[in-house]
Amino acid sequence: MSLLRQGGLGERGGGLLCGQHLLLAGPKATGKNVLAENLAAVFGRPSWDVSFYINTDAATLLGTDTFVNGAVSLRKGPIYQCAESGGFGILDEINMAKNEALAVLHAVLDFRRAIDVPGYERVEVDPAARFIGTMNYGYAGTRELNEALTSRFVVIQMPSIDQDGLVRLLSDEFPTLEKKYKEQFAQLFLDLQKSAKRGDLRKALDLRGLLDALRLIRRGVGASRALDMGITNKAFDAYEQSLIRDVIAARIPAKLDRSRLFTD
Repeated sequence: MSLLRQGGLGERGGGLLCGQHLLLAGPKATGKNVLAENLAAVFGRPSWDVSFYINTDAATLLGTDTFVNGAVSLRKGPIYQCAESGGFGILDEINMAKNEALAVLHAVLDFRRAIDVPGYERVEVDPAARFIGTMNYGYAGTRELNEALTSRFVVIQMPSIDQDGLVRLLSDEFPTLEKKYKEQFAQLFLDLQKSAKRGDLRKALDLRGLLDALRLIRRGVGASRALDMGITNKAFDAYEQSLIRDVIAARIPAKLDRSRLFTD
C-alpha cells in the first residue's frame, strides 16, 4: 500500500500527482498546514513556507538585490527557489496576499509556468514544482480570492475536527495526559467553538492555544494561569475574557496542576 493511502492522503495527494496545485480551505484548527507539510514529506520534496501578510510583496517572494564580491547579485526568494528546484511551496493565508504578491502567484501558477524577474533572466518553473495554498475565511485581514487565482487550484474544504479527532490529537501530543482530561480538554475546545459560532465570541479558539496551555501545565504552570496565557488572553475584550473563563471553569478545575493531569 502506498504512503499516500497509508496516511489517508490519497485524494489530496492525487491532485498533486496529476500536476495540479492544491488550495486547502477551512476554519482554524483543521490541520491545513500540517497536511501541506505532510504532503511535501510524502513526496520527498524540499519545501518553502511563505506566510502572506500586509508587507509581503514581489521582492519578498522572488528575491532582492544584494552584493556578492562587489557585484550585484540576486538573493533568491522562496517562490524563485521553489520554482527553480521543483519543490513544494506552501502558501500560508493566501487570501491575505496583497495585489503585488498576487501578480507573482498568477505568473508562477499560469499554464506558461515562467516567472519574469526584473533585471534578471526569466525563470522556467520546474515541471515537478507544486504549490499548496491554505486559507481561513471570515477573519480580519482576509478577503475573497479572485476567480482567476482560484481557477489555478483544485480546492479541498477541510472539515472541522470533532471530539474523537481531538482526543486522538491530544493522545499523540500528550501520551501521559490522563484519559478523562483528554476528553475534558477536547470538550472545552468544542464548547468555545460553539460560543464563537453563536456570536458570543468574535473569533474561534485557535487549537494552538490549547496545546500551548497544556505544554505550560506539563512544565509546571498552574492550569488556570496556563489557560489564561494560551487561550483567554488572546481575546483582548474584557467581556469576552470573562465568557471564556466561565466556559473553562465549567470544564477544568482552577486548581488543577501537573501532578493531577499527567501520569509521568
